[in-house]
Amino acid sequence: MSAPRLPSSTPGIGWCRFRVQLEDGARGNLRTLAQLRVPLGQHGEKGGVPLSVVADIKLDQGPTSINRYDRERQATVAADLVGSAALGDATKMIDELPVKKNLPKIVKVNPSGDAESLNELSGGFATAITSGLMMVYAVLVLLFGTFLQPITILFSLPLSIGGAIAALLLTGKQLTTPVWIGILMLMGIVTKNAIMLVEFAVESIREGKPRDEAIIDAGMKRARPIIMTTIAMVAGMMPSALAFGDGGEFRSPMALAVIGGLLFSTVLSLVFVPAMFIVMDDIGSLIWHFGRKLVVNHADDEHGGHGDDHHAATKPPAIVHSPAAE
Repeated sequence: MSAPRLPSSTPGIGWCRFRVQLEDGARGNLRTLAQLRVPLGQHGEKGGVPLSVVADIKLDQGPTSINRYDRERQATVAADLVGSAALGDATKMIDELPVKKNLPKIVKVNPSGDAESLNELSGGFATAITSGLMMVYAVLVLLFGTFLQPITILFSLPLSIGGAIAALLLTGKQLTTPVWIGILMLMGIVTKNAIMLVEFAVESIREGKPRDEAIIDAGMKRARPIIMTTIAMVAGMMPSALAFGDGGEFRSPMALAVIGGLLFSTVLSLVFVPAMFIVMDDIGSLIWHFGRKLVVNHADDEHGGHGDDHHAATKPPAIVHSPAAE
């Protein structure tokens, strides 16, 4: 409560402001508060009436302080997870509470802390995966000199993600932030294994081996280094998977996801990648065949059919072509 400014009788001193407040003991006395006078008129020249005439006075609870964020009032509700509870499950249960569903229209709910980080990570992970796949595909196109065989390598990535999710389901772990990081790690490791198979098969085809024999030979000769790499990675991740040391429970889901993805992709890559290699090579052969046919027909139309006998006599022998050797 502020009093009006009064002129000071001391020369050289201007206007001053007074703050008037009740004693601590009187603030909780409803009778005393009800008898407070409310002035009438701009300066109280019309007298006053008791506060109980213009207001209903009662004791109630309220915030001790008002916090503001972005010029709006803010109230923070925080909670900690108990045991092995997942953040996503806890957030879903909170959203299903009747209080949360019946909030006034003027109230807005914004997640913060770990919940906000999880939402940002879910959106950022899709962008990171998409950008990573585009970069990997661009580099593989430059290395192999073809647009089809890099697709064979990229098709091995879903195998690793399926293995990571299967490992989490078997162990009862949740899909947390470290798990997303582990899945990004799997992209590079699984891609390397597929590159070893495809590169060896392409080199064998360039040397003159039949396609089927080349891919079988690549699987036999590259299986050992691929399995050795997988065993080394699994052994390195095992201490983290068993949650040894401080903070082990935080790293354990990531290690389990990496181990599951490696094992699953290694077993299936030796079967899936050669099969996709043959499919892509057949697709490339069809594209090459129809493309060459269109070019030849277009050339014949331009010559108007003249000199067919000459072209037939000088036609070179057919050459077996494999797009994988490009």
